[in-house]
Amino acid sequence: METEQDGPLTLIRTFTLNGLRLDPDRWQEFLSKKNTVTLSGFCSSQDRDWLFLHLQPDSGLRAGLQFPLGVQTKVLCVSKTVPEVVTKETCRRTLRMQETRGGDPLSHVIGLTEEVTCLLLSNAATRERWSQGIAEGALRILERQKNAMLVMKAQVAGHTFLPHPALYHHGNQDYSHHSDGRHEDSHNDHHLHHEDYRSDHHDNGHHDNSSHVESGDLKLPDETLLHACQKMVVEWAELVSKYLQQDWSRLVLDRLSPLPGEEFTFWKNRLQNLLFLHNQLMSPRAQQVAAILQAAGSVYWSTLRTVYRDIQEGVQEAQDIVDNLAPVLQKLEDILQVDFQQLKGKASDIMEEVCLLWGRSKFYCKPERVVVLLQEICNQFIHLSGKFLCGQEVMRALVSAPGPVLEDVRLVIQTLNTLKEAYAQSSALLDNRTHSQDTPSHSWDIPSHLVFFHLDRFMKRLLSIKEVLSVCLQVYQLDQMVLSGVSSTMWTDAVQQVLQEFLLHTRRLSGCCCDPTDPEDLNFEKNLNQFLAQVLDLETWLVSVLSRALEDCSDASSAAKNQLHPLLSRLVKMIQIELAQIELQFYSQKDKLETFYKFRPAAPVGLLWIQQLLQRTGAALKNYLTFQNRHQDSSEGQLVQNRIRQILDLLQDFRESARSDWSAQLDSDCGFIQRLPLIQTTKHGLLEVSCSHRVESVLKGLRYVCRKGEVELRPHIAQLLPCRDDITQTYLRLSHMVSCYNQVFSDTLQVERPLIQDQLQDLNQTLTQLQKKTWSPEGDVTIHGVDQLQTQTVLMFCCTLRETRTNMEAMTTIAQGWAELDLLQRSHDYLLEGGVTEHTCRRIREEGQQLLKLIQVNRSLYKAQESSQTWIDYLDHIDNEVQDGLFQLLHRALHFLSDSMNPQTSSSALLAVRLQLQETGSAFEPLLDGGLSDFLKTTICDIYATAALPPRISRSRHGNYQLLLQQNPGLCALEQEVLHELQQVREEAEHLREGLDRYSHLWLSDRKTMFKDFLKYGRQLAPEELEAGQTPPTLNNFHREMESLSALSSEVSHLDDVIILHGWLQVDLRPFRTSLLSIIYTWRHMYTNYLLESVSNSMQVHTEDEESPSSSTFSVKDIILLLEAAAVELPKHLTAQLQC
Repeated sequence: METEQDGPLTLIRTFTLNGLRLDPDRWQEFLSKKNTVTLSGFCSSQDRDWLFLHLQPDSGLRAGLQFPLGVQTKVLCVSKTVPEVVTKETCRRTLRMQETRGGDPLSHVIGLTEEVTCLLLSNAATRERWSQGIAEGALRILERQKNAMLVMKAQVAGHTFLPHPALYHHGNQDYSHHSDGRHEDSHNDHHLHHEDYRSDHHDNGHHDNSSHVESGDLKLPDETLLHACQKMVVEWAELVSKYLQQDWSRLVLDRLSPLPGEEFTFWKNRLQNLLFLHNQLMSPRAQQVAAILQAAGSVYWSTLRTVYRDIQEGVQEAQDIVDNLAPVLQKLEDILQVDFQQLKGKASDIMEEVCLLWGRSKFYCKPERVVVLLQEICNQFIHLSGKFLCGQEVMRALVSAPGPVLEDVRLVIQTLNTLKEAYAQSSALLDNRTHSQDTPSHSWDIPSHLVFFHLDRFMKRLLSIKEVLSVCLQVYQLDQMVLSGVSSTMWTDAVQQVLQEFLLHTRRLSGCCCDPTDPEDLNFEKNLNQFLAQVLDLETWLVSVLSRALEDCSDASSAAKNQLHPLLSRLVKMIQIELAQIELQFYSQKDKLETFYKFRPAAPVGLLWIQQLLQRTGAALKNYLTFQNRHQDSSEGQLVQNRIRQILDLLQDFRESARSDWSAQLDSDCGFIQRLPLIQTTKHGLLEVSCSHRVESVLKGLRYVCRKGEVELRPHIAQLLPCRDDITQTYLRLSHMVSCYNQVFSDTLQVERPLIQDQLQDLNQTLTQLQKKTWSPEGDVTIHGVDQLQTQTVLMFCCTLRETRTNMEAMTTIAQGWAELDLLQRSHDYLLEGGVTEHTCRRIREEGQQLLKLIQVNRSLYKAQESSQTWIDYLDHIDNEVQDGLFQLLHRALHFLSDSMNPQTSSSALLAVRLQLQETGSAFEPLLDGGLSDFLKTTICDIYATAALPPRISRSRHGNYQLLLQQNPGLCALEQEVLHELQQVREEAEHLREGLDRYSHLWLSDRKTMFKDFLKYGRQLAPEELEAGQTPPTLNNFHREMESLSALSSEVSHLDDVIILHGWLQVDLRPFRTSLLSIIYTWRHMYTNYLLESVSNSMQVHTEDEESPSSSTFSVKDIILLLEAAAVELPKHLTAQLQC
């Protein structure tokens, strides 16, 4: 073994011995335990990518192609970098070797890598202690290793993992949010989304270290990051495409024999894996990749969306199949619990459930999938039948007791025939439903030989086994045979010698090491054919012995002849029954020959049917003649022979009559079509081959005459028969020409007909020539065929028209596609600052130029003059299509604005402003009168300006599409609705701002002046009070002012973060609230600071002269109590002084 694959095995051997620290003797012991098959399969197969080696305490070194479960020791993993055969030359380049721990060490290593190591390496403070580039390189290596571990973990679980792009070393810029400054949960802002998507998706346990920012402008990614994301999307697309291309029916096409439970497991695992892929695409890291591609305008953004859509469709398909396949599987599991004798009654229930599956499943109602399922059901029955019969029991029965086993074989055959009958009944039931229901369902248009391919092979093998057992049962009766007569002993010994030879061959057959119930076992087939050939020789020998014995016996005293008389009478009765069935079938079916043909002429099929009946009758006569001389009842024999001759005469007379009638009908049809023109015009102006069904019937009849030659060649038949091939080619060529002509002209628009008028006149001349020709050989039609130049002219004209129609459909698709474009930049229903998207504008501009190119192509195909009225009308038609597409585009954009700004229909905010507190007072940013209004008006102007991007198609109409659509009443009405809603929200916003001006005294009043008045008068003077008596404030006055400011602070703190005005304008009050709270704090700080200074001054005076009175009018204790009640913290120096 090592000499044959020295390179890869030596490499694996060295890695294993070093990794597991084994002696070389252990490797030799490992190879001696037939593990070389696993190693050779891994190296020599392209489909096997992984090899796992581990050490078991009881059985030593083990190797396998799947990750070992329940192993807690070290596991060595050998993988291929590319799927190819590993040779001595490529082993070092192809093989990759890793070590891991048993159990589930991957999750531990992955978590350690991304939660500790990667975070440390990506931290700026940590990287400063490393040399330049070292941390980045280590981080990239860890990223690759982590991806490899995640891939391995997913493969162990039977899943497909989408590798992560290396985003750590590209900074912390988050591309998963838009630039509107709002913060939303990352699950609610997915770039890949679906209408059925909900925000409770998870990443299925896989770690993800992608970071998110709450706000900030979206920046274009750097080139390296973009390239990494694009490369990763390509890899994702390849992985998903490769997985979705896996087809369960491939197992059946490869002639394997899967069971229904295996298919159900396949679809169940497929559903789990697709959900696993879906969750990965919904993870924050995948959303970050999507945002990077979308921000850069990468072409791979559409590829990523296609991958997501394919996975969504795959999930729907797998879910539907799993749900609808489960009842069928339940029925099949029920038959496993019953005895085989009861299995026959379950076949109809299973087929009925398959019919229900066909009707209720959206994705399983395809013939190829039902064929696979029915084959699996057949495989299930084959498996149960093989288990019931037991191949070894069948082999032993050949030499012991074939009777019971023969009955079991007959039961199995009856059960399998019942299954086939249940299928036929279900198929007929579906066919009846198809024709009877108002909304017909699809029938099983499936050839039965595809369904019962494996079952028919199995039944063929069972019939062979049945024949062998029947022969054994009959031959074993020779053991009791004793012949009488003069040489009876000699003939009896001869019969016994035949029996002994048969027993010898039987024992040889039963001694074969094979399974007779397995159709794939060709060894049994070979031995069986040899056995049957030997039995045929023995039968000839036995017939010879019995014939000689019967001749030697006297007619009156031969006991053997007396014993054979009942058997010969039975044979006569069987022949009579066969003759009766032939006669009954003839009389019952001779007037219903249409049941025998669907795709062939009736008369030839009828003649073939009569020929089969003649062959059956001739076989009955031959069988009777073999024992006629042994039959003692001559009168009965004469009746049988007369009956056979009567039936033969009846069938031959009917055949001659049918042949003569068909010859006359065929000759009449041949004469009829010789007078027909090749083509003719219908009442709708289309073409058709004259009496095409009659021509096809004649051609089929002539083909039968050429094959069989049993029909009288009457004049017209004799004329057309030599030219049959030419007529057939002519008919096929004309049918193709007529089909192309009719298809093109039925699709031609009214505006296109004047452009082809001149070409139609030339074409009509060609068609007129074809209409003048007939199928008669005198017209040289069948000798030289129809002039190919004429048909080629028609086909070239049709090809030209088809190309112009294709171009027209492309132009219509372009114009209609504009109606589906998103003209405004928005995130869900939120309008972004960019207004009209540049991507959409660029597409409209490019497709407008594409329209001009297609128009020029059509003009050259039509050979039209630019100044002709027909071409101008054609351009006006296209101009109307373009105008309608642009109208739909503009209408959709304006309708979006109108609905989003209508309180009755809006579902979320469309635009956002901030209320800020400035030196002049509260104000909106951007301003409602200037910024917001200008933005909306500019957006409306940009919407209309989009219509000016494509060039004007019409030559007779002036001005671009923008000027035309700006006068459209429907669009003008939507524009006015938008402006009206804008005015409404401006009034509501101003009312909000005025309501918040109740706090204006806090930012308009002069704090120093107001505080001086407070210290002088103990309160704030009213505006009408010019003078008042001086009353210094008390601590109660300070407490009152501080409590008032605290109440204002609490009231302002409870203001809403955002307010939605008129259902669509979001006002952010947080900047205003923050500024106002800062002003309130300044006011309150003014009072508390005065009290703290008072305490400080009092303590200073007290320290300098303890006996001198305090200069403060307030007690230090009372001030401190007031400050503590107001939750004001004393400075540390005051606290230290008070403690002293």
